[in-house]
Amino acid sequence: MVFTVWHSGGAAMTAQAQHSTQDDGAGGPGAPPLLSTGVAGLDTILTGGLLADRLYLVEGEPGTGKTTLALQFLAEGARSGAPALYIALAESEIELRGAALSHGWDLAGIAIEEVAPSDDMLDPGRQYTIFHPSEIELASTNQRILAAIEKHRPARLVLDSLSELQLLAENPLRYRRQVVALKQYLASRHCTTVLIDDRSALDDGLQVRSVAHCVISLERQNQAYGNDRRRVRVVKYRGVPFRSGTHDYKISHDGLVVYPRLVAADTRRDGDHRRLSSGIPELDLMIGGGLEEGMSTLISGPAGSGKSTLAAQFVHAATERGEPCAMFLFEEARSKLLNRAGNVGMHLQAALDAGLLSVQQVDPAELTPGEFAQAIVDAAERGARVIVIDSLNGYMHAVPDERFQSTYLHELLNYLGQRGVATLLVGVQQNMLGTAMTTSADASYLADGVIMLRYYETEGEVRQAISVFKKRGSAHERSIRRFEISPQGIRIGPALAGFHGILSGLPTIGGTPFP
Repeated sequence: MVFTVWHSGGAAMTAQAQHSTQDDGAGGPGAPPLLSTGVAGLDTILTGGLLADRLYLVEGEPGTGKTTLALQFLAEGARSGAPALYIALAESEIELRGAALSHGWDLAGIAIEEVAPSDDMLDPGRQYTIFHPSEIELASTNQRILAAIEKHRPARLVLDSLSELQLLAENPLRYRRQVVALKQYLASRHCTTVLIDDRSALDDGLQVRSVAHCVISLERQNQAYGNDRRRVRVVKYRGVPFRSGTHDYKISHDGLVVYPRLVAADTRRDGDHRRLSSGIPELDLMIGGGLEEGMSTLISGPAGSGKSTLAAQFVHAATERGEPCAMFLFEEARSKLLNRAGNVGMHLQAALDAGLLSVQQVDPAELTPGEFAQAIVDAAERGARVIVIDSLNGYMHAVPDERFQSTYLHELLNYLGQRGVATLLVGVQQNMLGTAMTTSADASYLADGVIMLRYYETEGEVRQAISVFKKRGSAHERSIRRFEISPQGIRIGPALAGFHGILSGLPTIGGTPFP
């Protein structure tokens, strides 16, 4: 296809665009430099960013953040002094600047050109009778696009949106040739271009996908309750080993924030792991000398049996040693945790004030799995040695697709294990007594250790018992001990040797009862 290019001198010339002669590979000899998209998480997925002088497609339904991403891409270029141009085929400059202002951006250094039908189109006297409107409008649109490019000579360009060109082209062959010619024309001018497709036209979008060097798809999933979930996926990226799959993102005041899917294998490392004391000698004895760094432990039991208090005890002991910790709460408010811990002699507020402890309340209806995983990763990178997830049931509710719950948790625990973090998972079991105690979130097979808390009835009183069911990598005590929580803290009693059937909740006395 031939474009007619109008230069500033007014003379017309026909330009047959040439393909870029630079290598398509990333990091090889002669490869173009990588350009940041302005979104750190997206750069991670793209293994560095976008190759310069290439054509890219960003597709997605209205409301997925395509325009926001495009503005971030141009703003990143403008900060480095690169000429940036936004060609709007459907939106006005006022609308674009208003959208930027909502994010606190002033678009300094970004030129905006409106290439939209004029209001003359509403005049009946201006309607075409001999030629089809697309024959006139497509040529006019092309001319205005090229004139804007020649005027600003951008290093970064956004064309928003392709749906207008597709409707004007009328048929797939003409549309494809239009995009190919535009790609060749821009490559000859060393311009990195992002085309936006809002999927409002009737075509399936494969025409442009096959032409673009890289395709980034933005998706929005409606939820029955809570915020909509947004995901980004790189469909293709020629010559670049990108991180495939879907990744969560959100649109915040600062723009798009992308949370790359956690892949534990990317951070694999080995090292010696210390044992971390709970601060209670009897409990350390039960678990084989303390929790090991890099190990995950599930604390399971019915509601009110002391699971969260036991997890807080490990955090309290670690902060007393000067080791950073992090706690993520799904059910309990932060203030209630601090008050409850203080009532049993664990002054976590002092650790918070000293910066040794971070406590974050999590709303599973508002937080995506990717965002939560990133919060965990950030805590580990800040040096947290003990991380508590309270509770596992709440975490599972934050994962929208039940098929992948175990996969999410497996990757998260593997990552923390490779970082040498001791992870505590609190799991709530249904029912209070009896053997048919189930949980909607079973992670016992994933955790390295399992500590079980149980109620049992004896002598007209409901008491609590603790036992260690599993501990990978070291021996542990297999006895069942009495477990008590008092204002002085947690007390672990001797083994309940005089009872049978403690785990059933209705034990029988076969020897000397517990005093």
